[in-house]
Amino acid sequence: MTRIVAKRRNQPSCAKRTAIAPAASAESAIDSSALVAALVEHDSDALKSLRAKTRPITSALTFAETARAIIRARVAGRLTLDAERAAVRALRRFERRCYVVAVTDDVLTRVRRPSPVEPVRTLDAVHIATAESLGEPPQLMTIVSRDNRVRDNAKALGYSVE
Repeated sequence: MTRIVAKRRNQPSCAKRTAIAPAASAESAIDSSALVAALVEHDSDALKSLRAKTRPITSALTFAETARAIIRARVAGRLTLDAERAAVRALRRFERRCYVVAVTDDVLTRVRRPSPVEPVRTLDAVHIATAESLGEPPQLMTIVSRDNRVRDNAKALGYSVE
């Protein structure tokens, strides 16, 4: 398995995929629902969470889900073309700031197990499993989500939730 560490300031500005994020940055794990709330719905609490001073951690899945949500919002008339472009630019900026965790075999194995609070949709289980795969004690990590299933499971696993 190739392990790529997230960018340093003197490296090219592109987010790197990693199986494990460096421990010092394991403070906030952001899921798709929080990112969509910030970029599409302009939720002030979600925006505040994304502006944290620490480098956020998220699953590679987050960017695919969020990009699709932006497209759906424009097609449904909830975003103008200019607002869609702004949201895509913001998504790219956010991605450059993140430690991006690949959807590995370990994450997929964790997804197959029962969650503390069922039912959980598969993609939500990927976000929970991604946080678990980091190996950080739950007391040291905050899960940022707007999805009640993710929030309930994160709390049941001992994570703090925003």
